[in-house]
Amino acid sequence: MYKCLLVLLSVVGMVTAIFAQQKQDMNSKQSNHKFLVAYFSATGTTARAAQKVADATGGELYAITPAQPYTDADLDWHDAQSRSSVEMNDAKARPAIKDEKKNITDYDVIFIGYPIWWNLAPRIINTFIENHDLKGKTVIPFATSGSSSIANSAATLKRTYPALNWKEGRLLNRSDEKTVRTWIDKLGY
Repeated sequence: MYKCLLVLLSVVGMVTAIFAQQKQDMNSKQSNHKFLVAYFSATGTTARAAQKVADATGGELYAITPAQPYTDADLDWHDAQSRSSVEMNDAKARPAIKDEKKNITDYDVIFIGYPIWWNLAPRIINTFIENHDLKGKTVIPFATSGSSSIANSAATLKRTYPALNWKEGRLLNRSDEKTVRTWIDKLGY
């Protein structure tokens, strides 16, 4: 009887030690990276997804805010003359950003979030990438969309900025914290 109890206590002790070691390994792995979660959100949907990414990584949030805010009329994709339509029809459009992120060199992993417009990242994402030196950093896109997948927008960003170290992005529509954490774990963070 005592031998069984001793064996059981030994097993419980070993399992506890293994879990403690795994938790320590996870914490040390996370502490090796400094995360920035940069995002553009026109309606708040992408901002909510960005918050979940920041919560899962311990990263700092940075809102990519346009110098001239978008109005509802600007976002009317049914109107070919709306600001967003005109920008998306011009591959060279680069909407100005209100406040640039000053200390980008402090981060080694940059998550970039955006709503998908016309199956692409909004042009302000190009402004962000071009105004910051992201070479040598890991860049991970995430997006929100009513109907598109992230595939085309992520592929276009990778093609446009091939010198960057891109990782697989993800669409985070209505994703809960567990889903976001699982994705980030798969990325190795």
